[in-house]
Amino acid sequence: MATHNETGKKGESLAADWLEKSGFTLLHHNWRHSHYEIDIIASRSNMLHFIEVKTRRSNRFGYPEESVSDRKMENLMLAAEEFLYRHPEWKKVQYDVLSITMGKNEESDFFLIEDVYL
Repeated sequence: MATHNETGKKGESLAADWLEKSGFTLLHHNWRHSHYEIDIIASRSNMLHFIEVKTRRSNRFGYPEESVSDRKMENLMLAAEEFLYRHPEWKKVQYDVLSITMGKNEESDFFLIEDVYL
């Protein structure tokens, strides 16, 4: 497996732990519809969160959240639309980006950007 794939998988695992410790209830990991994917679907305080997770091993090439393009957010929203069609009980939704920088010998740095809107 390529290093970036390993980083992504490790990041999603770290994200799940961090989100649970932050009061989120995790509902789905890597939820797919067609060729779209939502990294994490979680809830907190009666709000449904569609969360894009971006992980890097350093900030040498910029912060992880800087690599979330408009296209990626559009794809996230298209997948979320299908999820909401299947689960119409959710009335309050939010799109978030969880940025994780993993240091070699230091703790990971988490930065949650909530309610992202294009």
